[in-house]
Amino acid sequence: MLQGRLFSYGDAQRYRLGVNHFQIPVNSPRGVKNPHPFHRDGQMRVDGNLGSEIHIEPNSYGNWTEHPQHDNPVEKTGGDVYRYDFRADDHDYYTQPGLLFRAMTQEQQQVLFDNTARNMGDSTLQIKHRHIANCYQADPAYGQGVAKAMGIDLVDVDLNLPKRDSRENNHKANNAHPELNQPTKPVDPGREIDTNGPDYIAPESDPWLL
Repeated sequence: MLQGRLFSYGDAQRYRLGVNHFQIPVNSPRGVKNPHPFHRDGQMRVDGNLGSEIHIEPNSYGNWTEHPQHDNPVEKTGGDVYRYDFRADDHDYYTQPGLLFRAMTQEQQQVLFDNTARNMGDSTLQIKHRHIANCYQADPAYGQGVAKAMGIDLVDVDLNLPKRDSRENNHKANNAHPELNQPTKPVDPGREIDTNGPDYIAPESDPWLL
């Protein structure tokens, strides 16, 4: 009966008050100064929606780092299922993108380079460098093309980030170069148009859009 009520009470709160019901003072967790539940938007948001604060983990800035030492004890289920790290046997993120890239014509590849550069125009240098490294792992020509479209010298990009085959290495790869957390001006490559400005081309009239 008690176990059933644990499910039904939570569902009732979410249905009546929304996903952010825990923010209402009477529902807030006690003894937690700054709870980080990873929820954004939705009904009953009472904290300003955390502004522009990052709300995902892992991220590029080392915020909201997981603390596995506070995980619930593993139940006796015949194996350590609760802490299974899927990256141990599923970390090939590059074979399929590489196959797709090589199936494109040169014109389609150039469209991909240009669209990627324009859509990442206001990203920090760390994110740009990391994306270039990911593209390079899929196919060297892919990484080179994206780097050129972004106006970044491939020599400056760390192409030897930790292999993402564990949760720990994933964190290391995401936070390998904090010195590159620098904002960059969002510029349309080759045309010098600020992508946040009034002269930005709308997608429906974009000559590069396939």
